[in-house]
Amino acid sequence: MAERFLVIKDLHVNVEDSPILKGLNLEVGRGEVHVIMGPNGAGKSTLANVLLGHPKYEVTAGTIEFEGKLLNDLKPDERAKLGLFLSFQYPEEIPGVTMENFLRMAKIAQTGESISITKFNRILREKMDLLAMKPEYASRYVNDGFSGGEKKKSEILQMLVLEPKLAVLDETDSGLDVDAVRVVAQGVKQYRSSENAIVIITHHSRILEYIQPDYVHFLIDGRIAKSGGPELIAEIEQSGFAALQSQSGRA
Repeated sequence: MAERFLVIKDLHVNVEDSPILKGLNLEVGRGEVHVIMGPNGAGKSTLANVLLGHPKYEVTAGTIEFEGKLLNDLKPDERAKLGLFLSFQYPEEIPGVTMENFLRMAKIAQTGESISITKFNRILREKMDLLAMKPEYASRYVNDGFSGGEKKKSEILQMLVLEPKLAVLDETDSGLDVDAVRVVAQGVKQYRSSENAIVIITHHSRILEYIQPDYVHFLIDGRIAKSGGPELIAEIEQSGFAALQSQSGRA
């Protein structure tokens, strides 16, 4: 494995006093793409939200380290400044705030450095072109009136503009048609480099037809039950989650 980037050890998480993650272990190296798959209710979105510090999720045991720094007690904005990014499964609408202003302010908050409107607009247009987004989207309110596909493109646009060190993509491909999945995947591939890492959380393999992962993990009942390479995707497609869940139970 490449240089250890993200290290999760024996992570236990409760949501409203109900245990969801029950001893999850995961290591992600710099430059790697990890895919986490599993049935509904397995804890996939819980993991995504815990990584970015959502206050609804209570870590009761275990540690999360990023580049050697313990994240457990850090607030979401502190984690973002360290280089973590979450693409939401259900992006929020923010009426009254344009995409252009939102992304420029987010970039300034993340880096702590000012950037001129002219320079930022040039960068924004370049990233929008990669996602086949029309120029007028920059002046629309964040996700307000956006279709499902437009919202997911908006999330990927944020990732391309902010250039985080670790991107966690929670069900980015859900609800998208074939063309939209292809465009989103192209944006992810543009972001991917030897200096960052990606965790893709999904329950089907459509986006993985365009993105070759380094590792695939099967999450069941709050734990990583099985890990492997891309071949595990074919196993899931052939046998389904139920068969792997049964194998995990026997193990």
